[in-house]
Amino acid sequence: MTRIVVDPVTRIEGHLRIEAEVDEGQVKEAWSSSTMFRGVELILRGRDPRDAWAFTQRICGVCTTVHAIASIRAVENAIGAKPPPNARLLRNLIMATQMVQDHVVHFYHLHALDWVDIVSALSADPAKTSELAQSISDWPLSSTKYFVGVHARLKTFVDRGQLGPFANAYWGHEAYKLPPEANLMAVAHYLEALDFQREFIRLHATLGGKNPHLQSFLVGGMATPVDPDQQASLNAGTIAQLQTSIAKALTFVKQVYIPDVLAVAGFYKEWAGHGAGVGNYLVYGEYPEDDSDRPKLYFPSGVIRNKNLSKIENFDAAKVSEYVTHSWYEYGGGDAKSLHPSAGETNPKYTGPKPPYEHLDTAAKYSWLKSPRYDDQPMEVGPLARMLVAYGRGHGRARELVGVVLKHLGVGPEALFSTLGRIAARAIETQLLAEHMSTWVDALAENMARGDVRTHDNSKWEPASWPKDSMGAGFHEAPRGALGHWVHIVDGAIANYQCVVPSTWNAGPRDAKSAPGPYEAALVGTPVADPEKPLEILRTVHSFDPCMACAVHVVDAQGGEVVKVRVQ
Repeated sequence: MTRIVVDPVTRIEGHLRIEAEVDEGQVKEAWSSSTMFRGVELILRGRDPRDAWAFTQRICGVCTTVHAIASIRAVENAIGAKPPPNARLLRNLIMATQMVQDHVVHFYHLHALDWVDIVSALSADPAKTSELAQSISDWPLSSTKYFVGVHARLKTFVDRGQLGPFANAYWGHEAYKLPPEANLMAVAHYLEALDFQREFIRLHATLGGKNPHLQSFLVGGMATPVDPDQQASLNAGTIAQLQTSIAKALTFVKQVYIPDVLAVAGFYKEWAGHGAGVGNYLVYGEYPEDDSDRPKLYFPSGVIRNKNLSKIENFDAAKVSEYVTHSWYEYGGGDAKSLHPSAGETNPKYTGPKPPYEHLDTAAKYSWLKSPRYDDQPMEVGPLARMLVAYGRGHGRARELVGVVLKHLGVGPEALFSTLGRIAARAIETQLLAEHMSTWVDALAENMARGDVRTHDNSKWEPASWPKDSMGAGFHEAPRGALGHWVHIVDGAIANYQCVVPSTWNAGPRDAKSAPGPYEAALVGTPVADPEKPLEILRTVHSFDPCMACAVHVVDAQGGEVVKVRVQ
């Protein structure tokens, strides 16, 4: 039995350690440990709940808007605020922009190098690469001359020893299967995706003032001005710009991202049999399409147990809880029981080894992540969960696109429950949103044409209008999955605040019953050709798109001062 430690897992946000026992060429057991502590819940105590979104948005430098919207919704739920229709549309557009940009960045810049051998691309024939590219897509940047230029750029990087983000990897690993021409095409699209994401995320600057950490959120609506007659507001000109940007994004997704996913997946079909995980999936639902108390959601909510798509349960927020049995926290009533987030506690208590250490004591506490559970069961969250629930709920366009992908790869629906399924689901979700965003822009334009320019409801702005004691929950489907914020407000101030984030659901440790979390379960059975180069472990872990900064923030385990912030 060989013990493998991957620490840190790179090409993610934050710090993640994976320990795995490998025997006879495959993982027998695995443990997921986040090695930083998050204290935002403690920072929020006693503060004005109308400011909470600005603080929680700083939980992560990547997933900023997702915490803002979850926080806003939690406070609105607690005090009874109801945003007007234009605010709903603006929020949908901001969240969808985040999702589309984030998914493209994940595939090309965080995950593709697990499947693409950069060094192999040096031996590619640009003419054959051009033939390959033109056979799978109408994307205009596919001439022989273009790929000659990309090949020359890559060779220059290598010759000068300036590989940059390509420097650390297991190049030449026997698990890489793409031919050189496919690798060169992928390198070209890696570079193009850098330009795509930079341009597309400018929608956030238009709608929110800047990116990251948008400035336009407000409890009760949005601060973004909407007025067709004002140059400094969203007007007919900016509506046209939004539609143009969305159309360009859809073209890139359909002609580059989707074809690349299908091309790469075609060489790795065996990965449809690896990484299934816990088999349970949770979706809060997202993108309200109307302003009723129970609006229709473009991405429906639901719970799947044991991979059963024929029986999707309705989500019940009362069934969410968190264990700390194997986490570096303690509960006042004991660590063997779980707590609902509305009564959640954030009491850090580090009992692990002092760094540097060879191995964690995985029989005890071994992670700064808690262990979220739904109805006392581990749940996977994220794009795969969303697409499975949408498929099972009868979402027409989702079923259509899933069917196209499965037919192209020549696999059945069971292939979705896998590492490869997560990659495919993320791409399908990106196309769904890129297609649908224009409908929200159209609805915004129609409201403006009717003279409805409201973006904020002031009736619940003043604390005097709030209940003396209230609790609220705000839910959002972030790029990485189900995100929930819970707030308790007493006398106009925050008495308690809890965040349960997607990477906590997926990367959390074992619970009081020793049931593994989704990462830990998904790694079991993963083939490992070379324990010294565990590329295969990275493939499954990266398929979840870890964001540990959302789940934890830094603390010095020895109690020393990390940084001092002085406010003048």
